[in-house]
Amino acid sequence: MSGDRNFDASCLVLFAEELKLARARSGLSQSQLAERIGYSASLVAKIETCRGAPTKDFATRSDETLGTGGLLARVQRHVGTAPFPSWFRPFVEYEATAKSLRLFEHVLIPGLLQTEDYARAVLSTRPNTTDEETDQLVRARLARQGILARSDPPLLWVVLDEGVLNRQIGDKAVMSAQLHHLAQMSQRPNITVEVVPYSAGGHMGLLGAFVIAEFEDETAIVYLETAAGGQIAEQPSMISEVKLTYDALRSECLPRRASRELIMKAVETDGPDQRLLAEEHL
Repeated sequence: MSGDRNFDASCLVLFAEELKLARARSGLSQSQLAERIGYSASLVAKIETCRGAPTKDFATRSDETLGTGGLLARVQRHVGTAPFPSWFRPFVEYEATAKSLRLFEHVLIPGLLQTEDYARAVLSTRPNTTDEETDQLVRARLARQGILARSDPPLLWVVLDEGVLNRQIGDKAVMSAQLHHLAQMSQRPNITVEVVPYSAGGHMGLLGAFVIAEFEDETAIVYLETAAGGQIAEQPSMISEVKLTYDALRSECLPRRASRELIMKAVETDGPDQRLLAEEHL
């Protein structure tokens, strides 16, 4: 596994160098390239400095804009998914090309909405993982969030069990910042976050987290969290069953605004000034 990650790191450097070279030849700034490919300038900067990993979509759009003949897409094949466990790698590409993602989580904030410190606190608990490997995993997780920085981001529908808001990950500062970030992201027009409150009692979602990914011209797929890691399901019967579960969970949710208020109530405060700061984030 260590060898795979070293290879991935080398490919990340190669991608960054080829991207910078091609952009320079085209006479484009990072901001100009970002505008043409539909991503943010900050993401382009992160990828060019190896602080972020490119998705297949990013590489393909860059190839088309810079006229690199598919070079970046070929290098990207060896980059973005190597830090992920083998069972999760196929879903990374599905996630990057989906038009909408419907998520349910009963334990953790979803990876697409995690802060860097929260992600690090989660990933650092993996056994037999060095600090360097944890850094790679964190970078890879944050790179996935690049789909939300596109000019045409997917619709993101997130349902959380209330327990997610009250499970402290990292220290209080890490958890507080994460909840603020979650509340802020929920105000984006393409992101809806709803919470199933404790008052709903037991529900089917407690059996496990899942994601429904839907596409423009392809059949939807489902990603299921399991004790063994994860599973991608494409069978129509299973997809229908998971969609039914998702609809049932949404029927138990608080409305969008009430969910945001519950998120902020979960922030542990030390006094009125801190509470005022929390409200300013809404």
